[in-house]
Amino acid sequence: MKITKIFFHFINLIFVIFYLYPGSILGFLLYRDFNKQPQVTSDFTFSFLKFSSNHIYVFAILTFLGLISYLNKEKIIIIYFIFLSIFLELSHLIIPKRSFQFDDLFGNIIGVLISILIIKIYNFLEKK
Repeated sequence: MKITKIFFHFINLIFVIFYLYPGSILGFLLYRDFNKQPQVTSDFTFSFLKFSSNHIYVFAILTFLGLISYLNKEKIIIIYFIFLSIFLELSHLIIPKRSFQFDDLFGNIIGVLISILIIKIYNFLEKK
């Protein structure tokens, strides 16, 4: 297995653990407070829609890693990340100290779409 695949699987596992943990592991590591969530940048607001910036960044990076790790299985990776982005946010409905938010769900999906767009543009330019 290539090093990029190993790295992708490791990061994916850590990400899922952080996402499903009842509280903020990063908040604890940075602030010694499981209830405080670090905020990289302000959330994005367009008209009446709001998107979680943290979720966009994380899903964009993770999806990008998945897509470059499995170049020949692009459709499977895309389906996986769309499913994962929805499943993980819906899981917050039942996880204590976590809450489902449409802002986060939209951020997850936008992050996935950004990575897909970057890969598609790169592939298009590579063919020219």
